[in-house]
Amino acid sequence: MSRKCIVCGKNSKSGNTVSYSNKASKRIFKPNIQSLNIFLNGKKTRELVCTSCIKSDRIKKAI
Repeated sequence: MSRKCIVCGKNSKSGNTVSYSNKASKRIFKPNIQSLNIFLNGKKTRELVCTSCIKSDRIKKAI
């Protein structure tokens, strides 16, 4: 399963870790993805949602 937000589509990005001597090595920036029970199209489902979407109330939590 990919680490991708179901709401905004945020996913992993690649970049560089740069040391003090300015030497670059590849790394992956992973989004803060949480698994939540949400209402999607009127049904309760368990989906992966990023924390920025949770905080901004773009989703309706199912409890």
